[in-house]
Amino acid sequence: MLKISSLKKLVTDSMAIDLGTASTIIAVKGRGVVLDEPSLVAYNEMTEEVVAFGLEAADMAGREGRDVIVKAPLIGGVVADFERTKKMLAHFVKKAKTGGSNIAIQAIMSMVSDVTHVEQRALQHAADEAGIGKIFMMEEGLAAAFGAGVSASDKRATAVVDIGAGTTNIAIIAKGSIVHSTSERYGSNAINESLATHLRRHRGIQVGDETTELLKTNFSSTFLPEDIGKSIQVRGRDVQTGGPGAVDITAGEVYPIVEGIVRRIALRVKDTLTELRPEVAADIYDRGVILTGGGALLEGIDQYMRAFINLPVSVADEPRYATVHGLEKMFEDQKLLERVSSNELDVLQNAEVPFEV
Repeated sequence: MLKISSLKKLVTDSMAIDLGTASTIIAVKGRGVVLDEPSLVAYNEMTEEVVAFGLEAADMAGREGRDVIVKAPLIGGVVADFERTKKMLAHFVKKAKTGGSNIAIQAIMSMVSDVTHVEQRALQHAADEAGIGKIFMMEEGLAAAFGAGVSASDKRATAVVDIGAGTTNIAIIAKGSIVHSTSERYGSNAINESLATHLRRHRGIQVGDETTELLKTNFSSTFLPEDIGKSIQVRGRDVQTGGPGAVDITAGEVYPIVEGIVRRIALRVKDTLTELRPEVAADIYDRGVILTGGGALLEGIDQYMRAFINLPVSVADEPRYATVHGLEKMFEDQKLLERVSSNELDVLQNAEVPFEV
C-alpha cells in the first residue's frame, strides 16, 4: 500500500491561474509560468464544435474560415460563455500539467473584487470541470500586490492599480489584507475599441483586432508625442466601397483617443484615494502607487498617473505576470493561503451553476 507521504509526491502540480479577459496565464509550483495564451476559443458555428484554443485561435482571428467564429468567453474578467470557458480552461490546465498527468491538482485562481456569487460559482465550477481537485479563489488586487513585492506582514498600506484588458482593480493592502478596493469593468481593451470606432467613423476604414492591438502597443503613448505628424499606414476594409483600403494615421490623431481612456482610469484612482482612512492615506502619500497588469505597459502611463494624482507611481517588474506570481507565492504559505482565499466552500461546492450560456 502507498503511504500518504508517497501519494503527496505524486501530486506535483499546484497551479496558479490568472484567467483574464485577454490572456490566461498559468504558473506551476517549482516551474514558474508555463502557459501564457490569449483567452480565445474558435468554434464551428454550424456544429458548435471547438476547433482551436488560445494562440491557435488567435492566429485565426479576423481571418476565420467559413462557419468558424473566434470568441473571448470572458468579458470584464468574468464568465460570459460558461461552456466555452470550461472547455478552454480544461485545455489550458491539461497543457500546463507535467507529463500530462491526470492526478488531481490544487489551484488558486484570481477573481475581480466585485465578483458576484453567481460569477464566482461559474469560475469555480469551470475549474472543477477542468479536473482541478481543490480550488482556492483570491482577489486579483491582493494577488497583484503580492506579485509586485508587497509583503503580507507589512503593516503599512500600499496601493496597487491592476490594469487588465477588461477590468481595472484598485486595491489598498495592509498586513496581507485588502483594506479598501474598487473595481471597474473597464481596461486597456477600451483603447482598441475607441481606435477602431475612430477609424471607422472618421477615416472610413474598418480594421480588425490585430491592427488595433498593434496601433496600441507600437504607436500609442499617454503623453503628447514630440512629432505629432509622425504617421503609420493602417490597412483594412474601405467602408464606402467595401473593398480593401488604407489610410495614414498620425501620432497626434491617436494621442487624444488613448489619453481619454487613461484619464478615465486615472480619475477612478484619484477618486478611490479620497475614500481612505487618515493613516492609510498617510502611508500612500509616502509610498505612492504600484501599477500592474498589461495596461501598465502602455508607454508613459506611470508619468501620466504621477502628474494626475500628484503621488509617486511605479510599474511592477513584469507587470503582466504580477497576479500569477502573487498567486504562486501562496503555495509557500498554506496558512496565508487559507486566510486570503475567499472560497466560502460550503456555499460553492454545493451550488449549481445557475446558468449555461
